[in-house]
Amino acid sequence: MSQKVTLEQLIEAGVHFGHLRSKWNPAMAPYIYGEKNGTHIIDLNKTLVKIEEAANALRQIAKSGKTILFVATKKQAKDIVAQKVSEIGMPYVTERWPGGMLTNFATIRRSVRRMNQIEKMLNDGTFDKISKKERLTFTREKDKLKLYFGSIANLTKLPAAVFVVDIIKEHIAVAEARKLNIPTFAIVDTNANPADVDFPIPGNDDASTSISLIVDIMCNAIKEGLSNKKTESVSFDEEQENFTEKYDRLEKSANEEDGEVATKRKRKLAAKK
Repeated sequence: MSQKVTLEQLIEAGVHFGHLRSKWNPAMAPYIYGEKNGTHIIDLNKTLVKIEEAANALRQIAKSGKTILFVATKKQAKDIVAQKVSEIGMPYVTERWPGGMLTNFATIRRSVRRMNQIEKMLNDGTFDKISKKERLTFTREKDKLKLYFGSIANLTKLPAAVFVVDIIKEHIAVAEARKLNIPTFAIVDTNANPADVDFPIPGNDDASTSISLIVDIMCNAIKEGLSNKKTESVSFDEEQENFTEKYDRLEKSANEEDGEVATKRKRKLAAKK
């Protein structure tokens, strides 16, 4: 279990700063501590609880070998998410959200296959046999596809969960996930409705320091889940190996015992004769 985040870390990262009071969503009232200079202050004690809930859930999802998709297209978040999420091997969307990515997943997969097809042409020498103009056309198509779909190239089926930074900006992604009953996790600021996602984390979704800290915590939880999955897999293999060894010994022992019984029976028969 990784070290838990502290209240001091959240304060240093500016997680407690919400939006102006004039922009607040009344549904966030339970998570607001107070107001300062017209800006709402988020109750970080409740944020800590929600962070732990979300991290535990993501850890279990990763432990079961399932995939979590991260979505963050806003300027402050895209580079942070791309870096941290790529390190744990999970898919992410940091450019424009392609409408229907989840609800029309088969079409998205066709675009990914097209991207892979062009890359294969580039590597197998096909590009050497076509004109310069055709090469340029294919290269531009590949670059465009890679920009939008390169980070989800390994997403061969719908994700088991979606993590979002700023549910207002990414409302289409949230709506698609909810339509398909895919669990949603998100950093939710004071201008949004926490009921729109399954695991809301009350926090500042504008400051890069806040986004970085929360995404880092979630990624570490996923990393732990993946690590536990591997450990359990090794333990299972060892148990299977031990079981096989024990079974072989017992079988050999039984065969030897049967042999001894057969020998004794033969001796008794010989004595009678």
